[in-house]
Parts: sequence; structure tokens; C-alpha cells
Amino acid sequence: MSSAATSATQRGQVDLIDFVDWSGVECLNQSSSHSLVNAMKQGYRDDDGLHLESDSDEQLLIYVPFTQVIKLHSILINGPEDEGPRNLKLFANKENMGFSDVNDYPPSDSIVLSPENLKGKPVIVKYVKFQSVRSLTIFVENNQGGNDISKVHKIILYGTTVDTTNMKDLKKIEDH
Repeated sequence: MSSAATSATQRGQVDLIDFVDWSGVECLNQSSSHSLVNAMKQGYRDDDGLHLESDSDEQLLIYVPFTQVIKLHSILINGPEDEGPRNLKLFANKENMGFSDVNDYPPSDSIVLSPENLKGKPVIVKYVKFQSVRSLTIFVENNQGGNDISKVHKIILYGTTVDTTNMKDLKKIEDH
């Protein structure tokens, strides 16, 4: 683990994998044989032979809902030197987006990934824009080499959960 990845977790930030609502996760333009699960799910994302790959062009649109509200601190996207993502747009709490929608809404953050990022250096996001996140949409606009196919080996989201009250746990106060 790189020192940047270590420092992200030292500040109390955790891998948010346990808070992903897998029933709602979607990825548009993914190859059927190289799906998002390969890059995000525990166990799969650490297998060098598995990756997420775009299908008809270099763009990907990834939707990740969470089981509870989170604060996103940083994102790690690992990929190959030429086919790894370059320009990303992150959208907090924008649901049901399609490729035609990515230019209609201002992104919560825009990121240009460097070769160091693709080798495992996390990118710290605009933290104030990601304080109360129920879902995250990641738009991969292009890749490092301008190729027709984008590949992602690993996606890790770092952050914390927001302490909220579960209304089901509250007890009704009886009248005296």
C-alpha cells in the first residue's frame, strides 16, 4: 500500500466497500465479460486478472448507491498506463443519470488522473462537496492514451459514515 493510501486510512478514513448497496450498483457501457464487480467487490478487485472494461467506446458511467449516508474523502482508481481513465467527473446524489446527462449538471468534482494515481495514489476529492452522500456517480470521460477501450483494475472509495438516527430504533413515549 502506498504512503498516500496509508495516510488516507490513518486520518480515520475507511474503505467504504461495506456500505455499498450492491443491489443498486450500475455501470453503463461496461463489457459483459469485464464488469464493474471485477474492479469494486472485495476479493475480485485484488485479482490482477480481473478488471472493468468499457464496451463500445472509452466512456463509462458508474452509479454507486450506499446503504447509509457517507462522507467521501478520496478515491483510488487503479488502471493500466495507456487504457486507464484520465478525466473523471464525480456527481454526488445524482440518480438515474445517462451519458446525455453528464453535461447537463455541474459535477461535484472533476479529476484528472495522473500515472501515479493509476498506480495506487488516491485522489482527495473536494471534501465539502461530499459531506452527505447517498450515492456517487463516476463518469469516466476518456483514458490516458486516447484508446477506444478504458480499463479499470480497482476502485476504492475512502471516507466515513455519517452518524444518523435510525427512526425504527426510537421507542414511542407513553402518555402518563
